Amino acid sequence: MTRITYEVVEHDGAWAYKVGDVFSETYPSHDEAAEAARGAAAEHRLAGENAAIEYQDESGTWHEEQASGDARPETDVKG
Repeated sequence: MTRITYEVVEHDGAWAYKVGDVFSETYPSHDEAAEAARGAAAEHRLAGENAAIEYQDESGTWHEEQASGDARPETDVKG
């Protein structure tokens, strides 16, 4: 199963959370950013509907797949 980590970090003179290299909006305090990260992580674990998805891999090839709505990642918050 995939694991996604939300990391709370200082960003642009405030606080944000990030997943990989992608940052959230900024928050005035660490606590607010951590609370937002926990909320995003919890929502990420919720089952949804099955959906057709398209994505491009690192080599530039496009793929089409059917994504199962119950195939959700494990998540955690760090920082």
